[in-house]
Order: sequence, then C-alpha cells, then structure tokens
Amino acid sequence: MKNLKILIIIFSLLLIAPQSMAKSKKNTEPSNIEYINIKWWENFNDSILTDYMMKLYKNNQDLKIATIKSQQSQQVMKQAFANQLPQLYFNGYLQRDLTASDQRFGDVVIPDYNQAHYYLPLTMSYEVDIWGENYLKTKSFKKQIEMTKQDERATYISISSNFAYNYYTLIGLDKLIANQEKLVKIQEEIVTLEEDKYNSGLCPLAELLSEKQSLTQMVERLNSLKERQDVTLNQLLVQLGDRYTTKIERNPYDSITVLNVPEEISTEIIADRPDIKKAELYIEKAGIDVKVAKRDFLPKFRVYGQVGFNAYDWCRMFAPHTFLSNIGIAPSLDLFTGGMKRAKLKYNKLEYEKALQIYEKAILSSVQELNDAMMSAKTSNANYKKSDERYKLEEEKLALSNHKFKIGGESKLDNLKNQQVIILSEESKVINNINRVIASINLYKAVGGQDYNKINL
Repeated sequence: MKNLKILIIIFSLLLIAPQSMAKSKKNTEPSNIEYINIKWWENFNDSILTDYMMKLYKNNQDLKIATIKSQQSQQVMKQAFANQLPQLYFNGYLQRDLTASDQRFGDVVIPDYNQAHYYLPLTMSYEVDIWGENYLKTKSFKKQIEMTKQDERATYISISSNFAYNYYTLIGLDKLIANQEKLVKIQEEIVTLEEDKYNSGLCPLAELLSEKQSLTQMVERLNSLKERQDVTLNQLLVQLGDRYTTKIERNPYDSITVLNVPEEISTEIIADRPDIKKAELYIEKAGIDVKVAKRDFLPKFRVYGQVGFNAYDWCRMFAPHTFLSNIGIAPSLDLFTGGMKRAKLKYNKLEYEKALQIYEKAILSSVQELNDAMMSAKTSNANYKKSDERYKLEEEKLALSNHKFKIGGESKLDNLKNQQVIILSEESKVINNINRVIASINLYKAVGGQDYNKINL
C-alpha cells in the first residue's frame, strides 16, 4: 500500500506541468493571414498586382522576420508562465569515498574508511503566488506579445505599400520611357531637317547646334529613366524574396485604376493604426510592471518536496527502508538589497511616464501623417485635372498644326516640334496620374491598412 501511494504521488507530480501547459495553449500563434488585406488591393482591378501581393506575403524575408519575432515573444511569455507552475526535476547524485586514512567518530575508529552513497530523489518546487506577482509578470509578457503583433502588422502594411508604390512607379516609367523614345525619334528627325536646311544655307549653324544639343539632353533623360526603371525593377524583385524571379510582369499604363479619395476622413480612424495600438499596449504593460515592482517588496513562500531513494548500497536501493520523502514551506523576505528594489520601482514608474509621452507623440504623428496623406491626395488630383486640361488644349493645337501642315500652311519642322510639345504635356499628365495612385496608397498606409472609403461611409 505504501509503495502504491508513492507511485500515485510521483505520477501526479509528472502530470501537473503538462496539464497546465495544455491550458496555456489557448493562445495559439497567430497566422499572418490576419494581416493580409488583399481585398483592398483588388480595388485597383489589377490581377497581376494582387498575385504579386500574395507572393510577397509568402516569400518576403522582412515579413518572415517580423513573424518570427512575434513567435519568439510568445515563447518568452511561455517561459514566464512556467514560473507560475510547479517545477519537477531530478537532482540525485552518486558518491563513492575511496579507501583512505582512518576515520574517527569520537572514540570509534574506522580503519581504511570507504563508503558509497546513492541519492536518487525527484524534487518538486512551487512558489505560491499569494500576491499575484508571477501572474502579473505573465500578463506583462502577454502585453509584450500583443505589441510585437502590432509591429508585425505594421511591417505587413509598410512592405505591401512600398511594393505597390514601386509597382505603379514602374508602370509610370514604362510610359515615360515610351514617350521619351518618341521625343528622341522626333528630335532625330528635326536634326536631320536642320542639317538639310544648314547645308542649303537656310539656317545658321547656331540653330543646328541648338537642336543637336536638345537631342543629347533627350537621350540623357532617356538613359536616366531607364536607369530608374532598372533600379525600381531590382527593388521589386528583392521585395518578392524569390531569387529565381528575374522579371516583373505588369499591366500597361492605360489600364490603371485610380481610387476615389474622400474629401474628409475623421481622425478617429487612426485609433486602429498599429503604432497607436502598440502605444496603448505599452502603457498597459508599463502599469503592470509598476505593480510587479511594488509586490517584489513582499515576502515569498515556496513549497518544496522530495520523493526518492537514499541508500549506501546499490543492491539495496529499492529496499523498504531506503524510501526518502519530505515536504516543507520556505518563506523568504529580502531585508536589504542595497536599494535595488526601490531603484527598480522608480525605473518602472518612469517607464510608465515615458509610455504616456510615446502615446501622445504617436497620436500627433498619426494625425500629421493622415493630414499629409490627405493633402497629397487632393493636390495630386488637382494637378492631374490641370495637366489633363492642358493636354487637351495641346491636342487641339496639334490638330490645328496637322491641318495647317496638310494644306501647306506650316512646315514639317514646325509640325514635329508641335508633336513634341504634346508629348511633353502628356508626360506631366502621366506623372500626376501616377502620383494620384501613390497618394491613395500612402493614405491606405496612414490609416493603418484600412479601406478608408468603406470606413468613411
């Protein structure tokens, strides 16, 4: 019967930790799916972009690092939670005193003393969390996990926004390069005509040199645009995180869908931004840490116990009279620590004050970013409308120029220069249109990755 009780005690101790940890697994590791707002990117009606976004979410190394950091913080929390549970461990030892000098015990002399000692106990230790200090520590780590999740969410918003920014920049560059190539081709034709005029004595040398100089400038700009195109392409490839991808597919410029931007967006929308959420969690965590520091001044109580075997002869290790068991409570109170605990309490109080200031700064920065994004969106829309008006006027002027050229009222040289003017006018329109798209992406980022049109309604 006695041995049966011993086995029951050992079995119960072994089951305590696994059962407790099973309860803690309710907080499962979050999937990064919750940070993916693919429906918002579908508003651009670009299947290539949405496909790239899914590939980005899957392969981007920065996103993977952010996810790993979040998972690491959960493991740290589990370590803290383990302090709330009983600890069971084996710390036995095997000792042999070899033949040596005589040993004296009072008047008794043992010649050539040697002795073996086998000590095989299971030890259980548990700090009774009377004041809830260990519970608060675990709660503080949970807040830290939630803060890390907000960092992960912010990374997803930032990386996806930057990718879309580069994607539409690349589409705009494709259009600008095509237009610049047209300008170069027209300018080459103008130079040829000017050379014919010069050879015929119909224009001065300065006029010819001026047109050749314009040609070199246009070629330089074409080279700069191609360089920027290559740089943007390389950035997109790195963001995708797939070393085997060598090119970026994209739709033509004419297929771009520009999202509508509301006239006003309430600043209340910033409440769901990850930096605001993180700042709020930081305040909560700092407040909990202050409570932990206060309770560290209180006494602690640790319950301990052992079950095992203690023998001086291995063959009698499990004999009836070698069973070892004990249990007890060990209270402890730090009487003097050199001011360490007071300093820790003061530090945590200051940390709380810092958290409040960080929260206030996060609000101001978020409002500024939202207002800047709104102003950028409005300005880009206004500029696009004006550039479109100017482009339409240039179209009318070119139509007149073409008509005059057909009836012989204008030279081919003048007609070519008018064609260049409308291409340059279209360049301004393209830039402003791409700026409109980028402004809507920046606004999406400023509101914390939300669909601002739906929320605003």
